[in-house]
Amino acid sequence: MLNNKAILVTGGTGSFGKAFTKYVLEHYEPKKIVIYSRDEFKQFIMQNEFKQYADKLRFFIGDVRDKERLKRAFEGIDYVIHAAALKQVPACEYNPAEAIKTNINGAQNVIDAALDCGIRKVVALSTDKAVNPVNLYGGTKLVSDKLFIAANAYAGSKDICFSIVRYGNVAGSRGSVIPFFYNLLKQGKKELPVTDYRMTRFWISLRQGVELVIKALEEAKGGETFISKIPSFKITDLAQAMCPGCAMPEIGIREGEKLHEIMVTVEDSFTTYEYEKHYIVYPQMVWSEQHRAVPTGKKVEEGFCYSSGSNTDWLSVEQIQERLKDVDLEK
Repeated sequence: MLNNKAILVTGGTGSFGKAFTKYVLEHYEPKKIVIYSRDEFKQFIMQNEFKQYADKLRFFIGDVRDKERLKRAFEGIDYVIHAAALKQVPACEYNPAEAIKTNINGAQNVIDAALDCGIRKVVALSTDKAVNPVNLYGGTKLVSDKLFIAANAYAGSKDICFSIVRYGNVAGSRGSVIPFFYNLLKQGKKELPVTDYRMTRFWISLRQGVELVIKALEEAKGGETFISKIPSFKITDLAQAMCPGCAMPEIGIREGEKLHEIMVTVEDSFTTYEYEKHYIVYPQMVWSEQHRAVPTGKKVEEGFCYSSGSNTDWLSVEQIQERLKDVDLEK
């Protein structure tokens, strides 16, 4: 699938970009992977980390806000993975115009450049926060998702399709709860604050996130949203897994925070199908026969909602402890 293909990753110096690049280089023989991002220092660090693959990697300084720069970077590219975004909820709340410029205008720029430059497939990374959003970050990602789905309507005779993958915070990712707890423990703290004792989250690893993107590249026809079937955990169980027997003062839910992560809404259940390891939310509109996907999975029941709070698969404290061994907390 990816052999002899040119792939570009926007926001490619982030956790996902590095994991995706490593996975592709180890499992395929791509023509090249272009890392497109705006931070030259992060690119310098990544170049050093991937020295053995120097002949396969290209580093392109640019911002998704700059459509002309995107067009130049997209020349000769087969597949685009759109991972660039402003993701920190408080930062987006305080800088709403900047979040819109990157997450919405940037998404449209990626779409326009892809349509103009002969890209074959575009996979955009989404988030649980785009589902029934309660903060600006989630709102911008909802609009971004809608833009990528609707982009298939503008393909015309071009051999291109746009699809989405959706998951929550990757275990151990920057700004998430695991490194927050870990840093408190490193400081010698004996208790771990919990915003709400009822809070739950999904557990997904970076590798699972990468594999979901590969699946979308392989299978998408246009407009689908791919969602992994993954276990849930309670935040209180995570705290006990990281510091057994510790006190857990309840400090109150933060602005823009949800009790549970939701990946599929009740409203989406009408076009959602279940597969062995994932769900697919199919688009409500079909723009051409080229983009008509024929579901082969099992249609979920009407009213189905995929939420970390009502999931049927849960991690115990012991299982969380086992999974924590694979989380790199020293990065």
